[in-house]
Amino acid sequence: MRVIVVGAGVVGLSCAVRLLEAGHRVDVVARDLPLETTSAVAAALCHVGGEPVDPRAVSWSARSGESFAALAAARQTGVRMVPGTELPSGRSLVAPVAEMPRYLSWLRARVEALGGTVTRLNLRTLPIGGDAVVNCSGIGSRLLAADASITPVRGQVVHLEQHGLDRWWLGAGPEAPYIVPREHDIVVGGTHEHGDWSRTPSPDTAALLIERASRLVPELGCARVLQHRVGLRPTRPSIRLEREGRVVHCYGHGDAGIALSWGCADDVVSLLA
Repeated sequence: MRVIVVGAGVVGLSCAVRLLEAGHRVDVVARDLPLETTSAVAAALCHVGGEPVDPRAVSWSARSGESFAALAAARQTGVRMVPGTELPSGRSLVAPVAEMPRYLSWLRARVEALGGTVTRLNLRTLPIGGDAVVNCSGIGSRLLAADASITPVRGQVVHLEQHGLDRWWLGAGPEAPYIVPREHDIVVGGTHEHGDWSRTPSPDTAALLIERASRLVPELGCARVLQHRVGLRPTRPSIRLEREGRVVHCYGHGDAGIALSWGCADDVVSLLA
């Protein structure tokens, strides 16, 4: 079967990999190439905390966790297993962290190594070619799927200089701080601003993020700022993963797209089987 995947973020590329592994011919088309997507902004702590809104997320998260643990064994993927602490419980655990620019580049290379393609294409409607279409267009589904229920949730992060921090911190609640160490920097977040389409970083917000993070790790208060990033999380009341004729929709993951990506990709393959 020839499948066109719309969207080159982490969900679209993960679906493309699984479809190619299942023997399909796959072409990925997207307005934004992988390193330009919201996925590239994510701190990418692949851990879903709290009570999931969608009961399917339990299975998606578990299967994704298994895949990330396997990927962490191969350093070239950009995935590492990192210890950390959940707040306010203080529970310690080890979870995958994906260095997103590196991980997205690996996903794209994996798609191409399996015979797939990744092409920039600005669409106004879902493609009519191919035997099937997998819609992973994220916030673009407002247009491509005529879905007004999907809205942006703006997330701003600050990248600080890495000074030897080797564990993550994850607070509870939408405005709680998180600190995610990567190989060459530390990502500090975050914000959840519903309905805000601005991709311009706010200096005041950045200062607040650093101040909150330094309460947990005091050394961060004087760490050098490397860059500011903003992403628009594609959020809707529930994740849409269903088949509609020749189209499989897979979007609306909010801030859990990376953590649920492989489990969702498995289900996309099943829906096309």
